[in-house]
Amino acid sequence: MKNAIYGSSLTDAQWEYLKPILPKPAKRGRPPTDLRQVIDAIFYVVKGGIPWRYLPAGFPPWQTVYGIFRRWKRDHRWAALNDALRILVRKDQGKRTQPTAAVLDSQSVKSAGHGGPVGYDAGKRIKGRKRHLLVDTLGLVLGVVVTPADTTERDGAKAVLRRVLAWLIWLRLLWVDGGYTGTAFANWVKARRRRLAVQVVKRSDAVRGFKVLPRRWVIERTFGWLLHHRRLVRDYEQTISSAEAFVYIAMMRIQLRRLA
Repeated sequence: MKNAIYGSSLTDAQWEYLKPILPKPAKRGRPPTDLRQVIDAIFYVVKGGIPWRYLPAGFPPWQTVYGIFRRWKRDHRWAALNDALRILVRKDQGKRTQPTAAVLDSQSVKSAGHGGPVGYDAGKRIKGRKRHLLVDTLGLVLGVVVTPADTTERDGAKAVLRRVLAWLIWLRLLWVDGGYTGTAFANWVKARRRRLAVQVVKRSDAVRGFKVLPRRWVIERTFGWLLHHRRLVRDYEQTISSAEAFVYIAMMRIQLRRLA
Protein backbone atom coordinates (compact mmCIF):
# COMPACT_ATOMS: atom_id res chain seq x y z
CA MET A 1 0.00 0.00 0.00
CA LYS A 2 1.25 3.46 -0.88
CA ASN A 3 0.39 6.62 0.99
CA ALA A 4 0.07 9.92 -0.82
CA ILE A 5 3.30 11.95 -0.76
CA TYR A 6 1.69 15.26 -1.68
CA GLY A 7 -1.82 16.63 -1.51
CA SER A 8 -2.09 16.15 -5.28
CA SER A 9 -1.05 12.47 -5.14
CA LEU A 10 -3.44 9.61 -5.76
CA THR A 11 -4.89 7.83 -2.76
CA ASP A 12 -5.04 4.04 -2.80
CA ALA A 13 -8.81 4.19 -3.35
CA GLN A 14 -8.43 6.57 -6.30
CA TRP A 15 -5.72 4.36 -7.81
CA GLU A 16 -8.12 1.42 -7.75
CA TYR A 17 -10.48 3.37 -10.01
CA LEU A 18 -7.75 4.60 -12.34
CA LYS A 19 -5.54 1.52 -12.69
CA PRO A 20 -7.97 -0.62 -14.77
CA ILE A 21 -8.40 2.07 -17.45
CA LEU A 22 -4.69 2.81 -17.94
CA PRO A 23 -2.76 1.27 -20.86
CA LYS A 24 -1.15 -2.07 -20.11
CA PRO A 25 2.70 -2.11 -20.11
CA ALA A 26 4.50 -3.81 -22.97
CA LYS A 27 5.49 -7.41 -22.28
CA ARG A 28 8.91 -6.97 -23.89
CA GLY A 29 11.69 -4.43 -23.53
CA ARG A 30 12.89 -2.50 -20.52
CA PRO A 31 11.01 -2.71 -17.20
CA PRO A 32 7.94 -0.44 -17.32
CA THR A 33 7.84 2.85 -15.46
CA ASP A 34 5.52 2.89 -12.44
CA LEU A 35 2.46 4.61 -13.93
CA ARG A 36 1.12 5.54 -10.52
CA GLN A 37 4.25 7.59 -9.87
CA VAL A 38 3.98 9.14 -13.33
CA ILE A 39 0.35 10.16 -12.77
CA ASP A 40 1.28 11.54 -9.34
CA ALA A 41 4.01 13.63 -10.98
CA ILE A 42 1.69 14.98 -13.68
CA PHE A 43 -0.98 15.79 -11.08
CA TYR A 44 1.74 17.61 -9.11
CA VAL A 45 2.56 19.70 -12.19
CA VAL A 46 -1.06 20.61 -12.96
CA LYS A 47 -1.93 21.37 -9.34
CA GLY A 48 1.23 23.28 -8.44
CA GLY A 49 1.83 24.95 -11.80
CA ILE A 50 5.54 24.13 -11.83
CA PRO A 51 7.75 23.58 -14.90
CA TRP A 52 8.49 19.94 -15.73
CA ARG A 53 12.15 20.36 -14.81
CA TYR A 54 11.21 21.36 -11.26
CA LEU A 55 9.64 18.02 -10.35
CA PRO A 56 10.94 16.88 -6.93
CA ALA A 57 13.43 14.04 -6.73
CA GLY A 58 10.85 11.61 -5.33
CA PHE A 59 9.19 11.32 -8.74
CA PRO A 60 10.51 9.56 -11.86
CA PRO A 61 12.92 11.68 -13.96
CA TRP A 62 11.11 14.68 -15.46
CA GLN A 63 12.12 13.57 -18.96
CA THR A 64 10.29 10.26 -18.41
CA VAL A 65 7.18 11.97 -17.04
CA TYR A 66 7.10 14.57 -19.81
CA GLY A 67 7.66 11.90 -22.44
CA ILE A 68 4.59 9.96 -21.28
CA PHE A 69 2.56 13.19 -21.09
CA ARG A 70 3.46 13.97 -24.72
CA ARG A 71 2.85 10.44 -25.95
CA TRP A 72 -0.57 10.22 -24.30
CA LYS A 73 -1.41 13.69 -25.60
CA ARG A 74 -0.55 12.59 -29.14
CA ASP A 75 -2.67 9.44 -28.72
CA HIS A 76 -5.64 11.42 -27.26
CA ARG A 77 -5.38 9.27 -24.15
CA TRP A 78 -5.97 12.14 -21.71
CA ALA A 79 -9.33 12.82 -23.31
CA ALA A 80 -10.15 9.10 -23.23
CA LEU A 81 -9.25 8.82 -19.52
CA ASN A 82 -11.42 11.85 -18.77
CA ASP A 83 -14.29 10.18 -20.64
CA ALA A 84 -13.89 6.89 -18.76
CA LEU A 85 -13.85 8.61 -15.36
CA ARG A 86 -16.82 10.80 -16.28
CA ILE A 87 -18.86 7.69 -17.04
CA LEU A 88 -17.92 6.22 -13.64
CA VAL A 89 -18.96 9.43 -11.86
CA ARG A 90 -22.24 9.61 -13.76
CA LYS A 91 -23.04 6.00 -12.87
CA ASP A 92 -22.13 6.71 -9.25
CA GLN A 93 -24.60 9.62 -9.30
CA GLY A 94 -27.36 7.47 -10.78
CA LYS A 95 -27.09 9.06 -14.24
CA ARG A 96 -27.05 7.44 -17.65
CA THR A 97 -23.59 7.10 -19.16
CA GLN A 98 -24.46 9.66 -21.85
CA PRO A 99 -26.11 13.02 -21.11
CA THR A 100 -29.22 14.36 -22.81
CA ALA A 101 -28.41 17.99 -21.92
CA ALA A 102 -25.19 20.00 -21.78
CA VAL A 103 -23.90 23.52 -21.17
CA LEU A 104 -21.49 25.38 -23.44
CA ASP A 105 -19.33 28.41 -22.61
CA SER A 106 -15.81 29.83 -22.88
CA GLN A 107 -13.16 31.09 -20.46
CA SER A 108 -10.41 33.53 -21.48
CA VAL A 109 -7.07 33.31 -19.65
CA LYS A 110 -3.91 35.35 -19.96
CA SER A 111 -0.93 33.92 -21.77
CA ALA A 112 2.37 33.48 -19.94
CA GLY A 113 4.43 34.55 -22.95
CA HIS A 114 5.22 31.04 -24.17
CA GLY A 115 5.43 31.98 -27.85
CA GLY A 116 2.50 29.86 -29.03
CA PRO A 117 -0.61 31.17 -30.84
CA VAL A 118 -2.53 33.78 -28.79
CA GLY A 119 -5.08 36.53 -29.43
CA TYR A 120 -6.73 39.50 -27.74
CA ASP A 121 -10.22 39.17 -26.24
CA ALA A 122 -11.43 42.78 -26.45
CA GLY A 123 -14.50 42.12 -24.29
CA LYS A 124 -12.46 40.68 -21.42
CA ARG A 125 -9.34 42.77 -22.19
CA ILE A 126 -7.23 39.64 -22.07
CA LYS A 127 -4.32 38.70 -24.32
CA GLY A 128 -4.04 34.95 -24.31
CA ARG A 129 -6.22 31.98 -25.10
CA LYS A 130 -9.82 30.95 -24.77
CA ARG A 131 -11.05 27.59 -23.45
CA HIS A 132 -14.30 26.49 -25.04
CA LEU A 133 -15.94 23.86 -22.81
CA LEU A 134 -18.94 21.60 -23.13
CA VAL A 135 -20.03 20.08 -19.81
CA ASP A 136 -22.86 17.84 -18.63
CA THR A 137 -25.32 18.85 -15.92
CA LEU A 138 -22.87 17.65 -13.25
CA GLY A 139 -20.24 20.04 -14.59
CA LEU A 140 -18.07 17.25 -16.01
CA VAL A 141 -16.22 18.03 -19.23
CA LEU A 142 -17.51 16.42 -22.43
CA GLY A 143 -15.13 18.29 -24.71
CA VAL A 144 -12.67 21.17 -24.79
CA VAL A 145 -11.13 23.22 -27.55
CA VAL A 146 -8.49 25.87 -26.85
CA THR A 147 -8.09 28.76 -29.31
CA PRO A 148 -6.48 32.20 -29.42
CA ALA A 149 -8.55 34.54 -27.25
CA ASP A 150 -9.87 36.54 -30.22
CA THR A 151 -11.84 33.53 -31.48
CA THR A 152 -15.59 34.17 -31.27
CA GLU A 153 -17.80 32.13 -28.95
CA ARG A 154 -19.73 30.73 -31.91
CA ASP A 155 -16.62 29.60 -33.80
CA GLY A 156 -15.21 27.98 -30.67
CA ALA A 157 -18.52 26.29 -29.97
CA LYS A 158 -18.63 24.84 -33.47
CA ALA A 159 -15.12 23.45 -33.00
CA VAL A 160 -16.13 21.70 -29.76
CA LEU A 161 -19.34 20.29 -31.22
CA ARG A 162 -17.55 18.98 -34.31
CA ARG A 163 -15.40 16.86 -31.99
CA VAL A 164 -18.12 15.41 -29.79
CA LEU A 165 -21.46 15.23 -31.62
CA ALA A 166 -20.55 11.97 -33.35
CA TRP A 167 -20.55 10.08 -30.03
CA LEU A 168 -22.98 12.20 -27.95
CA ILE A 169 -25.88 10.46 -29.61
CA TRP A 170 -28.47 11.22 -26.90
CA LEU A 171 -27.76 14.95 -26.60
CA ARG A 172 -31.03 16.85 -27.09
CA LEU A 173 -30.63 20.21 -25.29
CA LEU A 174 -27.75 22.69 -25.30
CA TRP A 175 -27.73 25.65 -22.89
CA VAL A 176 -25.68 28.68 -23.93
CA ASP A 177 -25.44 32.32 -22.85
CA GLY A 178 -26.11 35.52 -24.77
CA GLY A 179 -22.78 35.33 -26.59
CA TYR A 180 -24.21 32.55 -28.74
CA THR A 181 -27.43 34.38 -29.65
CA GLY A 182 -28.47 34.34 -33.30
CA THR A 183 -30.18 32.10 -35.79
CA ALA A 184 -26.95 31.32 -37.64
CA PHE A 185 -25.49 29.28 -34.77
CA ALA A 186 -28.80 27.59 -33.95
CA ASN A 187 -29.26 26.67 -37.63
CA TRP A 188 -25.70 25.34 -37.79
CA VAL A 189 -26.42 23.07 -34.81
CA LYS A 190 -29.76 21.97 -36.26
CA ALA A 191 -28.10 21.06 -39.56
CA ARG A 192 -25.81 18.65 -37.72
CA ARG A 193 -28.25 17.29 -35.16
CA ARG A 194 -31.89 17.86 -36.06
CA ARG A 195 -33.17 16.99 -32.59
CA LEU A 196 -30.65 19.12 -30.68
CA ALA A 197 -32.24 22.34 -29.41
CA VAL A 198 -30.21 25.42 -28.45
CA GLN A 199 -31.58 27.37 -25.48
CA VAL A 200 -30.08 30.79 -24.76
CA VAL A 201 -30.04 31.77 -21.07
CA LYS A 202 -29.85 35.57 -20.96
CA ARG A 203 -29.12 37.94 -18.11
CA SER A 204 -31.95 40.41 -17.48
CA ASP A 205 -31.02 44.06 -18.03
CA ALA A 206 -33.19 44.91 -15.02
CA VAL A 207 -30.94 42.95 -12.67
CA ARG A 208 -27.75 44.64 -11.50
CA GLY A 209 -24.75 42.97 -9.90
CA PHE A 210 -24.19 39.25 -9.48
CA LYS A 211 -27.03 36.89 -10.36
CA VAL A 212 -26.97 33.11 -10.64
CA LEU A 213 -28.51 32.19 -13.99
CA PRO A 214 -30.41 28.91 -14.33
CA ARG A 215 -28.11 26.11 -15.57
CA ARG A 216 -25.33 28.63 -16.26
CA TRP A 217 -23.85 28.16 -12.78
CA VAL A 218 -22.94 24.58 -13.69
CA ILE A 219 -20.23 25.53 -16.16
CA GLU A 220 -19.13 28.55 -14.12
CA ARG A 221 -18.45 26.12 -11.28
CA THR A 222 -16.38 23.96 -13.65
CA PHE A 223 -14.29 26.98 -14.63
CA GLY A 224 -13.75 27.59 -10.92
CA TRP A 225 -12.63 23.99 -10.41
CA LEU A 226 -10.07 24.36 -13.19
CA LEU A 227 -8.65 27.55 -11.71
CA HIS A 228 -7.87 25.68 -8.49
CA HIS A 229 -5.05 24.15 -10.57
CA ARG A 230 -2.22 26.64 -10.87
CA ARG A 231 -1.12 25.34 -14.26
CA LEU A 232 -4.49 26.56 -15.59
CA VAL A 233 -4.66 29.97 -13.89
CA ARG A 234 -2.71 31.23 -16.91
CA ASP A 235 -1.96 29.51 -20.19
CA TYR A 236 1.66 28.38 -19.90
CA GLU A 237 1.61 25.99 -22.85
CA GLN A 238 3.42 26.52 -26.13
CA THR A 239 1.04 24.22 -28.00
CA ILE A 240 -2.75 24.18 -28.13
CA SER A 241 -2.76 20.40 -27.69
CA SER A 242 -0.92 20.68 -24.35
CA ALA A 243 -3.34 23.37 -23.16
CA GLU A 244 -6.26 21.05 -23.91
CA ALA A 245 -4.54 18.05 -22.32
CA PHE A 246 -4.08 19.86 -19.01
CA VAL A 247 -7.81 20.61 -18.85
CA TYR A 248 -8.53 16.88 -19.17
CA ILE A 249 -5.85 16.07 -16.57
CA ALA A 250 -7.33 18.55 -14.09
CA MET A 251 -10.76 17.02 -14.65
CA MET A 252 -9.31 13.57 -13.98
CA ARG A 253 -8.22 14.78 -10.53
CA ILE A 254 -11.63 16.32 -9.88
CA GLN A 255 -13.51 13.19 -10.90
CA LEU A 256 -11.25 10.84 -8.94
CA ARG A 257 -11.86 12.95 -5.85
CA ARG A 258 -15.59 12.53 -6.40
CA LEU A 259 -15.24 8.78 -6.69
CA ALA A 260 -12.96 8.26 -3.66
